[in-house]
Amino acid sequence: MSAPQVTSLPHLRVERHDDGVVVLVLDNPDQRNAMSPQMTASWVEAIDGLVGDRDVRAVVVTGEGTAFCSGGDTSWIASEPEASVDDLRARMLPFYRSWLSIRRLEVPTVAALNGAAIGAGLCVALACDLRYAASGAKLGVPFVQLGMHPGMAATYLLPDVVGPAHARDLLLTGRIVRAEEALPLGLVSRVLEREGFVDEVLEVAHGIAATAPVPSRLTTLALRAGHRDLEAGLQWEAMAQPITLATEDLHEGIRAARERRPARFTGR
Repeated sequence: MSAPQVTSLPHLRVERHDDGVVVLVLDNPDQRNAMSPQMTASWVEAIDGLVGDRDVRAVVVTGEGTAFCSGGDTSWIASEPEASVDDLRARMLPFYRSWLSIRRLEVPTVAALNGAAIGAGLCVALACDLRYAASGAKLGVPFVQLGMHPGMAATYLLPDVVGPAHARDLLLTGRIVRAEEALPLGLVSRVLEREGFVDEVLEVAHGIAATAPVPSRLTTLALRAGHRDLEAGLQWEAMAQPITLATEDLHEGIRAARERRPARFTGR
């Protein structure tokens, strides 16, 4: 596999691999990858460029340096002490929506938590489909310890990932947990050694990119949306599975299984 194509934006790096894996690297290590206005604008630009790109098959998000993301820039949050509630709300909603726009991508997204993921930074990871953490990484949503209500959809995303009981514990206490404790909580899927961490996560992403794109996208959408009950799940699958049965990739997958070789999926 050839070296990725790299595009550098303010506080963000975009690395595109030739098999459809895209890596978004939060790149403001001096500020522990805090969500600066420049990084936020770059993030929106990068996501806009990936939405609808049929060559993209998986997206990985990670951080440069020792942290994944330390969350919102606290100097920005406290910069307008005289601002009205309406003014602050009008400021926060676009900020939330900018970062949660990763949910617009209809491909599996993977958060590679190379280090601390705190507050809004953890929420971006929670918005991804999968989360892998480096050993010892610190994770938490300490909003209440800063004197503020949780933001960035924390009260929706965290219960969805870890369940209501664990979400109440983490949100109401604001405590920080290490990756090893986060694993049994369901906050992360796997804990990996720091040495070679990103490479190991990329191996997972390349494996995802090698699967058939149409069922990968439809399965991703089904899992994100959830189903209100068993019947709703059956109705979705009775529509989505026939879509995949009508693809050329299905026949390639069956041939590859019979011939005991890796399948070469094209998305058709």
